[in-house]
Amino acid sequence: MRKEIEEAVLLLRRGDDAALEQALTLLQNTVFSFSMRVCGQREDAEDTTQDVLLKSVPYLPKFDSPKALLVWLYKVAKNRCLMSRRRSKFAPAEELSLESLMPDRKELEHLGAGDSINPETFAIRSEEAGRLRKAIQKLPPPYRIVLVLRDMEGLTDDEVAEITGLRPGTVRVRLHRARLFVRQELMKTWRTRPAPMAKIPPEEARSIPRCKALFAELSNYLDEKLDDSLCDELERHRDGCAPCKTFLATLEATIEGCKAFPADDLDRRKASELRKKVLADYEMLAKNVGR
Repeated sequence: MRKEIEEAVLLLRRGDDAALEQALTLLQNTVFSFSMRVCGQREDAEDTTQDVLLKSVPYLPKFDSPKALLVWLYKVAKNRCLMSRRRSKFAPAEELSLESLMPDRKELEHLGAGDSINPETFAIRSEEAGRLRKAIQKLPPPYRIVLVLRDMEGLTDDEVAEITGLRPGTVRVRLHRARLFVRQELMKTWRTRPAPMAKIPPEEARSIPRCKALFAELSNYLDEKLDDSLCDELERHRDGCAPCKTFLATLEATIEGCKAFPADDLDRRKASELRKKVLADYEMLAKNVGR
């Protein structure tokens, strides 16, 4: 649970104007950061934040559960972002197929040629955050929402399911494909230590179908959601298969990059202007309703 949401609920219980403004300060940071990750455009994110806060003000005192408030805010922000988001001309089709996200034989040969196989080798540096943002922006919205909520906002599968209206199993499927898509985009320019292209040894070539079957379970493995027997089987295969070991490292680095992605904040002047406008609009609306 985000600490600022818990603090906002405590402030709202006070019921005075000063506490309300302080609560809005905390909530607007959460909504704006999420909106930037989904909308991708600062202007859209600012408009979304203003609309969400204006819609939220009348209901805020009714929330005594931080989780309920968090879920409600994300639902409203998600719907507003999807309405306002500018679609990228480079965006893929709405559905991502698992097969299209798997490495082909050429990539497997390249992955198998690496000589330093660990997540740190493929770590996403701060100067590469722009590439990660662009990769996320190319995701179809149904997948992007799940990735942002789960890996960037730190919500659980059940919370993401509640916000999106999806079953938890569907959340897992979309999350895995979203991660694979972002990984695929990053690999186009990922700098690794030069390694000569190598032919896959015959025994590894014969295991390629098994590699691809295990690739479908990698997110569950990294999130510790596999049963022990399948986990042991995957680890045995990984330890004897250089391409799979490298593929897993690149996927793990992608996930860690998403989790460590810095939050976007409104500058102080803009944040203050936004809160004042929200409160002024709400007061005017309340007066009109009371007439």
